[in-house]
Amino acid sequence: MDTWLRDNSLFLAVTLAVVAGVLLVLTLLFLVLWLRSSRRRRNLDFDRIDAEDEVTDLEIALQEQLSRLRIVRELHEVAVHSVSVIISQADGARYTASADPSAAARSAATIAETARATLADLRRVMTVVREGEADASPQPRLKSARELFKAMRDAGLVLTFVESGDRFELQRGAELAVYRILQEALSNALKYGGEGTEVKVSFTWTEEGLQLLVDDDGVRAEARRQGLDPNAVAQKRSYTFEEDLNALTDVITGPGMTEMRERAELFGGIFNAYAVPGVGFSVSAVFPALRYDNGVHGVKLER
Repeated sequence: MDTWLRDNSLFLAVTLAVVAGVLLVLTLLFLVLWLRSSRRRRNLDFDRIDAEDEVTDLEIALQEQLSRLRIVRELHEVAVHSVSVIISQADGARYTASADPSAAARSAATIAETARATLADLRRVMTVVREGEADASPQPRLKSARELFKAMRDAGLVLTFVESGDRFELQRGAELAVYRILQEALSNALKYGGEGTEVKVSFTWTEEGLQLLVDDDGVRAEARRQGLDPNAVAQKRSYTFEEDLNALTDVITGPGMTEMRERAELFGGIFNAYAVPGVGFSVSAVFPALRYDNGVHGVKLER
């Protein structure tokens, strides 16, 4: 009897020790998990606060830029009206100079006064513009396209770049237009094609022009992500002549497409975007005479 009691007591003691050990381990585990969760929540809170502060700063900066733009637009309208007055007075003075010299003198005085006021308004416009440029980040250059390519590769694109012809220096506005078209085309390839999309960027320089071409295989990339063979998928899926024709003739719309098209047209370029059935998407911007183009149609800036 005593032996049975001792054995049971020993067994009970061991069981209690094991249970206590398990409870201790579980307690420590829950404590570690709670601490990690608390730290993660704190980090998320800090990130959220930083993001909210950044959004607030961006909203303030946007409102400031919009205010400057409104001022510039209003002063521009005033300047345009003043120039029309100057032209009207000058025409009147020219026609009345021989018949009424005093009227021509009065017109000349009005022209001088209006011109001074217009010049003052234009100087105010330039002051507002310079303030806006000082607040804005520096505009990108084509030479920084390598950084753009690196960022897109890091984001998941498989990107290759091919350049042919002799590169020439562009006007700053034209250079910015080309860069923004390239940036938007690559962003769309990543957004709609997804990670692993293969993109080929081509720059073809002529004596005075440039052709930008961005081809992606977003459709094939989607098949690869699903573990399928893109060639086998293309063979199973037959494409009709009508589908091919629609892909070439349909006008792709959207804010990004509209902006790229307008940037190209501003510098005499021809923009085209179309889907390639079974492959992906292509964007092209052809600038026949970009070397001296400053965005003012019909004005060629000789160097």
